[in-house]
Amino acid sequence: MENNDAIAALAALAHGHRMAAFRLLVQAGPSGLPAGVLSERLGVPPSSLSFHLAQLVQAGLLRSWRVARRVFYAVDYPATRGLLDFLMQDCCMGLPELCCPPPSEARGETETKPGTEGAVS
Repeated sequence: MENNDAIAALAALAHGHRMAAFRLLVQAGPSGLPAGVLSERLGVPPSSLSFHLAQLVQAGLLRSWRVARRVFYAVDYPATRGLLDFLMQDCCMGLPELCCPPPSEARGETETKPGTEGAVS
């Protein structure tokens, strides 16, 4: 991903309605949602939402397709992964373990050694 592409994607997300729509579509998965359902769930008028969704499509974060008279939207997962990879590309001098703890530590879990469950020290 190029610097200008990342800037465009981040700028597109820098609005409350667009961020809410993007997050809702992330939850919906690859099958996406019709524009009307998005409008209802977000409480945004269809004409306003259409403008915001077009911004996200233009930035490459969403894809859209038509089925009969309905327009569906879904997250473009490869493009979104590209943005995240670009943002984290030089993380921690190439040593991601310095700033990205293992998932169990990130959730606040502690590692228990086998045979020590319930032991009091």
